[in-house]
Amino acid sequence: MSNIHKINDFVLEIATVNGSGSQSANNIIMKTIFRMGIPVGGKNLFPSNIAGLPTWFTIRVNELGFTARREEADIFIAMNPQTIKEDLKKVRAQGWIFINDEIKLDPQTIESYSKNINLAFVPFKELVQKATESIKLKKLLVNMIYVGLLAELLGLDSKILAETISDQFKGKTTAIESNLKAMQIGQSYAVESLQYLRENNKFNLYLKSLSANLNKILIDGNTSAALGFIFGGCTFASWYPITPSSSVLENYMNFSDQFRLDENKKSTGAIIQAEDELAAICMVMGAGWAGARAMTSTSGPGLSLMAEAAGMFYYGEIPGVIWDVQRVGPSTGMPTRTAQGDILFAHTLSHGDTKHIVLLPANMEECFEFAQTSLDLAERFQTLVISLSDLDLGMNFWISNEFSYPTKPFDRGKILTATELDKIKDYGRYKDVDGDGIPYRTLPGTHHDAAAYFTRGSGHDEKALYTENSEAYSVVLNRLNKKFETAKNYVPKPKIQLAKSSNGQVTSKLGIIAFGSTDLPMQEALHELDIKNLNFNYLRLRAIPFTEEVDQFVKNNEKIFVVEQNRDSQMMSLLKINYPEFAARFVSITHFDGLPITAKNIYSPIVQNLMEKN
Repeated sequence: MSNIHKINDFVLEIATVNGSGSQSANNIIMKTIFRMGIPVGGKNLFPSNIAGLPTWFTIRVNELGFTARREEADIFIAMNPQTIKEDLKKVRAQGWIFINDEIKLDPQTIESYSKNINLAFVPFKELVQKATESIKLKKLLVNMIYVGLLAELLGLDSKILAETISDQFKGKTTAIESNLKAMQIGQSYAVESLQYLRENNKFNLYLKSLSANLNKILIDGNTSAALGFIFGGCTFASWYPITPSSSVLENYMNFSDQFRLDENKKSTGAIIQAEDELAAICMVMGAGWAGARAMTSTSGPGLSLMAEAAGMFYYGEIPGVIWDVQRVGPSTGMPTRTAQGDILFAHTLSHGDTKHIVLLPANMEECFEFAQTSLDLAERFQTLVISLSDLDLGMNFWISNEFSYPTKPFDRGKILTATELDKIKDYGRYKDVDGDGIPYRTLPGTHHDAAAYFTRGSGHDEKALYTENSEAYSVVLNRLNKKFETAKNYVPKPKIQLAKSSNGQVTSKLGIIAFGSTDLPMQEALHELDIKNLNFNYLRLRAIPFTEEVDQFVKNNEKIFVVEQNRDSQMMSLLKINYPEFAARFVSITHFDGLPITAKNIYSPIVQNLMEKN
């Protein structure tokens, strides 16, 4: 192994079983590193069905902030005998794997792997006996043994570690004391029995405190979105539990109890767990029609059940929001794996000609901000807005800037009061008065003879009257399309990074388009491409419909790689539909195995494509 010390740059992976209590220990490690001011990210890979099945937790530390998933581990903690043969393959050359000594490996396997990686067997069962006599607690505290071991080897700040343990079990004195004791036992073992690893710098991975995380937080996307809906003025939420979106509404309920209280300190607004997803979205429809800011959260299978109601939102022009935390499909798929496979379905959800506004958050700030934005757009355009998060964004911890308190007023759109109706001679609910495709609406309870109208999903004219007249139907449907075009001026604009020379001139005609959780590994991929002297212009989509900035990017780049986490190149298909004259410029880069995309998954096929063409 090299004698060069690697400071704040490694991947740690821990293999345990579901339900073993390892999540708390793993979060303690990650949060301690974060509090030391070092950029860190965590990925939890867990089974979708029962306790006892394999689970892996990966922590990546990188001073440059490249904390997305990486394929190989520098350090591996192997606690699960079921997966040991698979786990051995995950350790990079000359990396370290600390194996529970109850896991029996045949001499041939040990000899084979010890040529390339460093194996160390740790008596976890023996050590945890010193921590407690309770059989139940031993199963949980054994995880804190490896926390102590890593604390000593990596140099976790002991004071911060103790504070993090106390915060993890806040208010539970006995739990704090027992976890601290187990951690210290692991630490002592590392000092007494693993000292040889320090000799001649055999173990060369270290942590060193930084100040990179000042004014930053460690949070997951589902919590961020829930906060966003609270501050965005959402007063009605309905849901049916589904992985990986359930914690959006669970957090929304908790935040409502804290922040949305009346003068008697009682929670205001309404939150309903429906009998299924169709009922949940129909409740949102009713609330939106009545004037509430309303939302539901779901994942792919739930979105499928909401398709019928989505058409009613679109054609009846009723505001509402779906926060879709995408997972692997089709059908039940792999519920605890991540993907970006709902793009085409969400955009055209329902039968017939429908085109929904879709938002594409890529980080925690955007999960927070787009919650309000989705409510604003839903009311401005009197339609359904779908935000596409994913499991990686929603359930894993990400470092983020602190959220800013929203100062932008809510956009309630075109709502007429009784006084305003008095000034209108010939009000029609579905008339295009301003030429932007957006009609004016009234809310139930408006005291005016012209305020009432019948909201129908069947054929209707500009005055909301039933019709099967072809011309009247076409007028309404064409106006709906004009409304979608107007939305290009309101949806979040893309983020663009251009490859420029020292004098500010754009130096490349090669482009990359990506979106959502792909952005963090994309930044690392761009860094690696730059090292290879390959310069790219990068555009991150943040919404559908595509804006003028996307138009220009497509026109200005001669080859454009579209990176997405699905099999069928769904976003590229949309781009080709919107820019048919430039269809030949698009090159698909896909990743769809359910694991978060890595920088290597991005830059390797791009480099290969360029080499083949040359």
